[in-house]
Amino acid sequence: MARFRFPLQRLLEHRLREEREKQHAVAECETERARIEDEIRRRQRSITAFKSDLRDSLAGGATGRFDVTSVRLQANASLSMVFQTQQLAIQLAGVHRRLDAARAELLEKTTQRRAVELLRDRQFEEWRRDQLKREFRELDEIAMKGVAARRMVDEEAWR
Repeated sequence: MARFRFPLQRLLEHRLREEREKQHAVAECETERARIEDEIRRRQRSITAFKSDLRDSLAGGATGRFDVTSVRLQANASLSMVFQTQQLAIQLAGVHRRLDAARAELLEKTTQRRAVELLRDRQFEEWRRDQLKREFRELDEIAMKGVAARRMVDEEAWR
């Protein structure tokens, strides 16, 4: 039996490779986004802890007195952590822009691949219909030959 051969199979394979590359790019952006978000959450917890420590130091702790140098160091550490967190938030915004662009490119490549797949499916269905028609014609021809042969045998028998 004949086999279906899609003339644009190499194009389809190329489109699949491009789509996989874009999926990989999206995955990389997602990984970076998750890493930065985790780091921001970790730093926010640290900032909360610094503020709590600072509050305790300003309240004088258990002794009722506070060390100005210690308070200044804690405040500076807290401000530094806030600044670093803000820098991470800026990085996260950039990652979100890249992620949106990567997703748009992935959607485009997926659409291009799907278009070729739909063409392949249509061509396969057309090929399959042609095969069925060909088989029916061949079966009809065989049946007609059988009928003609029986008629010849019947005519010979009557003579």
